[in-house]
Amino acid sequence: MRRFPELSWSLSRHKTMLTCLRKYAYDYYVSHNGWLASGESLSQQAYRLKKITNLEMHFGSIVHDLIYQIIQDVLHDKEIPSEEAVVDEIRHHLNKGFIESTRKEHLWQTRPKHYTMLHEIYYSQTNTLPESKTKKITDRLHTTVKNFFASQSFADVLNKENMRFIESEKFRYMKVDGIKIFVVMDLVYKDLQQGKWVIVDWKTGKSSEEDRNQLALYALYLQQKYNIESLDDIVIRNEYLLEGTNVEHQLTSHDLVNVQRLYQISMEQMQNYLLDSNQNQPLPIEQFPMQDNPRICAHCNYQELCFPSGS
Repeated sequence: MRRFPELSWSLSRHKTMLTCLRKYAYDYYVSHNGWLASGESLSQQAYRLKKITNLEMHFGSIVHDLIYQIIQDVLHDKEIPSEEAVVDEIRHHLNKGFIESTRKEHLWQTRPKHYTMLHEIYYSQTNTLPESKTKKITDRLHTTVKNFFASQSFADVLNKENMRFIESEKFRYMKVDGIKIFVVMDLVYKDLQQGKWVIVDWKTGKSSEEDRNQLALYALYLQQKYNIESLDDIVIRNEYLLEGTNVEHQLTSHDLVNVQRLYQISMEQMQNYLLDSNQNQPLPIEQFPMQDNPRICAHCNYQELCFPSGS
């Protein structure tokens, strides 16, 4: 059992550090070993809270899981479910998450990794979801599924004779100066006709400024892993399932330099919050400042740690 976690880097870790250092400490340090029955009670509590999700994120992760499953079915010559069947399946998982959040909190408390707890339920202390949110997700449901089946990337998957698929949705990493940089790619294949590598990222939300850095990290990983000489041979495609559009990016070496620079600066900042960098031992929790923007706190999983009731 490691007393402190291994130091690693990912874009989401970097983003958390920029958003709130206290959340960063809870996510990456305090919650460590919280999954163990012998873990300290604070670690267990932080780990449990870390596992809380919200309706949009829960929806996105269900959709990603089902897309992965459908692509596996195609690649293994299994029957492909109909759009309606996929919609029903997503609805079933959403309902399951709602039931677990409202009626099975005791199970989530002991096995947070295996049960769903929705932020909207946990912190509202009610057994209902905001109507505006459920309407938003219901509206997204049909659109997302329809646009997935009509997407260029799914057409490529169906045309599998001309593609060579690389295992997707696996946690991959590359090492820089001995530190693991984690990369999670939704779908990767080589288009044999065009001789190009294609990385696909399914988006169930809106596009964001950070998409490009994420893509550059993917390209960097692929280039290293498969010794791809030219960046021109890597196509990166964002499939925006809400809008039914896709955007292809041709990255330049400038993009890769930018993401490498981002990593270096970010890593230096992370090192500033370590008491012992050899062991990745963090400073005391008080030295990770709290966020003072109540709007950010309102969406955070750690409200009960930062603002215990009665204090």
